[in-house]
Amino acid sequence: MSKSKIDIIPPKDIWVGDSQAPVSIVMFGDYESEACAKAHEVIKQLFNRYEGKIRFNYRHFPLTQIHQKAHKAAEASILAAQFGKFWEMHDLLFLNRRNLGSISMRDYAIEAGVKDKNFLPKLTDSVFGWTVRNDLMEGLKRGVRDVPAIFINNELFSGTVNFNSLSAAVEAFLKPGKKAA
Repeated sequence: MSKSKIDIIPPKDIWVGDSQAPVSIVMFGDYESEACAKAHEVIKQLFNRYEGKIRFNYRHFPLTQIHQKAHKAAEASILAAQFGKFWEMHDLLFLNRRNLGSISMRDYAIEAGVKDKNFLPKLTDSVFGWTVRNDLMEGLKRGVRDVPAIFINNELFSGTVNFNSLSAAVEAFLKPGKKAA
């Protein structure tokens, strides 16, 4: 008999914002990417402006050829999610994107409120590696080739990722006649 199955809360099920919001934003990103960190800040600004009107989901698309620590950082965020601390860890990983060693990530997890004495062994053993890979594969299927890749109500956003252009896109989806995701 094989190892017992563990139920994992996958990133696709972790949203922030009103579940009934008319606009859904999904970002495929990489925790070591400067462009993703900037997009992360823009998303936070959008939440301030469109409170109750948008919801957000972050998916992992680590560019491991250029960011060697991005995959482990994604695993660390999923591990934190199992303790209801995904968003806290997510913010800390972007804030500390230049220091994503395993010991540092364990410290970020503690700061985020994760209470798991086996955090480091789980990270070392890649317990959540396949979960990250599932996000990556879904991103590839959806046409993602670089990050950040943002989907608004399931449509790939092709403009410049800044507050004005994303606000305009959100506004377009808030107009009558546009369908929510």
